[in-house]
Amino acid sequence: MGFSKLKIPRVCEYCSKPFEAKTVMTRFCSISCNNKAAKENKTIEKERVEKLTLLKNYAIKIAEVQSREFISVSEATVMFGISKDTVHRYIKRGIITGVNLGSRLTRVKRSDLEDLFSSVEIPDESKVEQNKPTFEIGTCYTISEIGEKFHADLSTVNRIIKRNKIPTKKVGSFVYVPKDLIDKIFEGK
Repeated sequence: MGFSKLKIPRVCEYCSKPFEAKTVMTRFCSISCNNKAAKENKTIEKERVEKLTLLKNYAIKIAEVQSREFISVSEATVMFGISKDTVHRYIKRGIITGVNLGSRLTRVKRSDLEDLFSSVEIPDESKVEQNKPTFEIGTCYTISEIGEKFHADLSTVNRIIKRNKIPTKKVGSFVYVPKDLIDKIFEGK
């Protein structure tokens, strides 16, 4: 490729300094920038190849670990993303089955760990809505009616309602509470 008499303004791809290129294909401002960029590309490629070979080598080990019933604590930390201390704490609490075969030879049951990370069932909202009390006329007390019926102070009634998480409904200046829930609480006392 021949040189032109034109000076083409460029920016070096390695050091980002502006320079005047003599050819259209010039990418770097100097030979040293070219060598440094080439060396950097070689190391990046070498790291990529190392990662791929590492994955290929460990693919067999990963498949083997997933087929075993008992695995080491370090394998459990890698597979499930939890710390060694957490695994040992679960063993002490009896949450997972662990066997100590000697110094640094603790094995845990893989199925117990998998059960810990299984999906959690969320209750249907339709079942929760059935338990909601109705605030119809005749099925509710007001706070003052509760105090008169059970001979309790109004602050005590309010405290009992809050402590037992009894649902209330405020209409105007009156607070209504379901009769059946209040009767259960005061009958037990």
